Amino acid sequence: MTFADISTFIEHNRLWAAPIMMGLAFGESIAFVSLILPFWSMLVAIGAAVGLLSPEFFLVWIAASIGAALGDWVSYWLGYHYNDRIAGMWPLSKYPELMPRGHAFFEKYGVWAIVLGRFSGPFRATVPIIAGATQMHPVKFQIANWSSAFLWALVLMVFGGGIGEMISVTWKWLSG
Repeated sequence: MTFADISTFIEHNRLWAAPIMMGLAFGESIAFVSLILPFWSMLVAIGAAVGLLSPEFFLVWIAASIGAALGDWVSYWLGYHYNDRIAGMWPLSKYPELMPRGHAFFEKYGVWAIVLGRFSGPFRATVPIIAGATQMHPVKFQIANWSSAFLWALVLMVFGGGIGEMISVTWKWLSG
């Protein structure tokens, strides 16, 4: 699926923007899925299709935030319950450097690693697992998780919306 496919679908089916955004944000944030299928570009494309000033913007932003937070929550839960065994599970077993790098990142930044990791592709997939594996206090994790999910989703939506506005203005200027 391409940017154009998503944008066209959302433009013609605006009611689907929020549930699609929630599902993609969940997939982008859950450990194993995000390593294989990075969805962030589709999230930006939906932000562009929805637009910054549309009535759906707020609902789509909330849906993306919830999807992202739930994805990290599942990843944290996996790390919490499977601890050291998680590194040997597929697909993390195919990328043995991710867990030690994520652990070093987590040790360096503590709870802020949750927030910073959300904005870094490979860390986004591993930091919540490591937070769980190191038995980070669940309340601390959830505060960082939910607040960073709302910030991350907003940044992607505004970035996408800004791109959409630039394309629209450029198209009008070229047509005009």
